[in-house]
Amino acid sequence: MAQYLLGIDVGTGGTRALVIGLDGRIVASATEEHVPFASPQIGWAEQRPEDWWRATSLAVRKAVAAANLAPDQIACVGFSGQMHGAVLLDAAGEVVRPALIWCDVRTEKQCSDLNQQIGPERIIQLTCNPALPNFTLTKLLWVREHEPENWARVRSVMLPKDYVRFRLTGERAIDVADASGTLMLDVAQRQWSSEILNATGIDRALLPSLHESPDICAKVSSGGADATGLAAGTPVVAGAGDQAAGATGMGIVQPGSVSATIGTSGVVFAVTDRPALDPKGRLHTFCHAVPGRWHVMGVTQAAGLSLRWFRDQLLAGSAQNGMDPYDMLTAEAAKVPAGSDDLLWTPYLMGERTPHLDGKARAALIGLTASHTRAHIVRAILEGVAFSLKDTFSIFETMNVPVKSIRLGGGGARSPLWRQIQADVYGHDVEIVEAEEGAAYGAAILSGVGAGVWPSVDAACQSVVRVRERIPVNERNAAVLARAYEAYKRVYPATKTIS
Repeated sequence: MAQYLLGIDVGTGGTRALVIGLDGRIVASATEEHVPFASPQIGWAEQRPEDWWRATSLAVRKAVAAANLAPDQIACVGFSGQMHGAVLLDAAGEVVRPALIWCDVRTEKQCSDLNQQIGPERIIQLTCNPALPNFTLTKLLWVREHEPENWARVRSVMLPKDYVRFRLTGERAIDVADASGTLMLDVAQRQWSSEILNATGIDRALLPSLHESPDICAKVSSGGADATGLAAGTPVVAGAGDQAAGATGMGIVQPGSVSATIGTSGVVFAVTDRPALDPKGRLHTFCHAVPGRWHVMGVTQAAGLSLRWFRDQLLAGSAQNGMDPYDMLTAEAAKVPAGSDDLLWTPYLMGERTPHLDGKARAALIGLTASHTRAHIVRAILEGVAFSLKDTFSIFETMNVPVKSIRLGGGGARSPLWRQIQADVYGHDVEIVEAEEGAAYGAAILSGVGAGVWPSVDAACQSVVRVRERIPVNERNAAVLARAYEAYKRVYPATKTIS
């Protein structure tokens, strides 16, 4: 009897396959690295989709073998993956050219063209998002303009995880959550935008069929079974882009529930029961993996990257007495009082998205004196990243987006000091979940809903997502950091003219 679920996350650096039981417990996992993405020119980022399929086939075989399962014990398969990429296929289903992935930003001109042709306000009204170089549509327009011989061969357009599902099942499908990041979806209506497609001349026939995330949209084909070791006929759900799937894996599915995740970048993700819209385009508004719900999302470009940059560039040696360098730095920083003795860090090492939408923004360390130490700088970095995420919470207030609970994820959730700083900066108790396994775990949960293990995503998360720890606000430190945040907000406008 099939009693296990498989979640597959097609990331940038590699593909992760995760097997869970019907109780939500992790049984086995495996990760297979991808060939690093190519950057033929500054701002370009390309990967070969065929390599994602190779990595998926190997990761799935390893995970199922590690779980010691027969193929027919997998009840359903769920997918997640990197968003925004453009996979172009010909009539035979072969890849036309390497995929332009999410961090490819060569399409500034195409964004400008869209704004001139349709108007920035109208684009936000139609898609709930501004025209940004990361989004899939701009990549399609670039290929059409610069590689007409390749574009003439294109008969199908997919996002990364959906290409892998196509290889596994032979079906062309996409979920509304991932489609929200293409700039071609009417996010409010959860359907392709006829106005955007007509204005840009993109044939709807190129696009996959749309589904809600937990919907079964395909079955493993005989060829897919041969490649992965899964049983032919195993159902496959539509899944979700990595942000929505990751939030599902943390139980962020009800309006009022929010996650703050610090990886290389930082993301604040809030669930809504309506397509809440920021007219200035500072936040992304996407369909959620839960049918009938949406989410709003703010992004800090260099969150965890700020601390890694400090470690790599300014820390002599990688460890002390065998101690992890991050643990060493945060242990030092924990001895510094909240507010870092008036030292401020703005984490704009890679420009900034929320709230400034300024690719030319620059990081700054403000207020440095001879009495400040390395520990002060590290604590200022941790606080500055939390301040940058608080900017998103501040926008939530103006949009009447409720914040009832906050769960932390990513590397920022592993540091006790950073967890406490976040609670104090947000002015809200925060929670850590038991299985912080990211998007692959959310994909596995969605597959369980599709298989009928749980009647809904809400029921699934209530059943399997468990809170491990709650961190209460330190009221005294919160008051200090509230004053520091007011000073932090003045740094960007003060330094903008000199950067």
